[in-house]
Amino acid sequence: MGTTYHWPALVTLAALALVFGCVVYVGRMRIKHRVRAPATTGVAEDFDRAFRIHMNTLENFIIFVPALWLAAIYFSPRIAALIGAVWVVARIWYTIAYARNPRSRGAPFGLAFAAWGALMLIAAWGLLTSPLW
Repeated sequence: MGTTYHWPALVTLAALALVFGCVVYVGRMRIKHRVRAPATTGVAEDFDRAFRIHMNTLENFIIFVPALWLAAIYFSPRIAALIGAVWVVARIWYTIAYARNPRSRGAPFGLAFAAWGALMLIAAWGLLTSPLW
């Protein structure tokens, strides 16, 4: 039995997989460069980048998920999922770009930011135009 909410749920799982991938990446860099906890900076540039990628992803994830679900509930699950998928792809691109060269992260950051903004706008529109008001 499927519902249209399976699409945003699938995007949520993809975003969770992205965060998990960042955890694994930081762990691998910690082992590779022998960065002992609780150190988080100044030991190896590769580790510093991996750690910042993870923290930046977490910072964005925490605002992405509520925006995704509000947009799905109050506007359209399928449109929210489509925009959410753009966010996930942009954050994967961001991760790869930042790991290779931190200066190259601008375009994927902008795309993810635009997707998040679109989710916020359609969530607000859907909520403010809902018959409950």
